[in-house]
Parts: sequence; C-alpha cells; structure tokens
Amino acid sequence: MKSRMILTVHDELVFDAFREETDELCEMVKQTMENVVGLEVPLLVEIGKGETWLDAH
Repeated sequence: MKSRMILTVHDELVFDAFREETDELCEMVKQTMENVVGLEVPLLVEIGKGETWLDAH
C-alpha cells in the first residue's frame, strides 16, 4: 500500500491514505486493532474519514 500512518494522538491513529486504498486500509486497521490481543472485554474500533483530522471526527 502507498498509504501510511503518519501520527498517533493518544488513542487515535492518523493515516495519509490514498483514495483508492481507503476501504481496504480501514478494514485492515479495524481487524488488526480489534484482534491484536484476546481480552474478556472486546476492543471496539471506530473509523472516521475526512480531508482533515477535524473532518474525520
């Protein structure tokens, strides 16, 4: 993929994503983050998209 993670802010990951990779990137990040470790309580991932970080919220 050409998309890259460019920043982490507390519990957020910020990506510079190419439009044609957005859906695949979102699915990959969600699956990875929700299944990174087995816990009794599920980890839930919310994904926002936008031209800027503010737009994504």
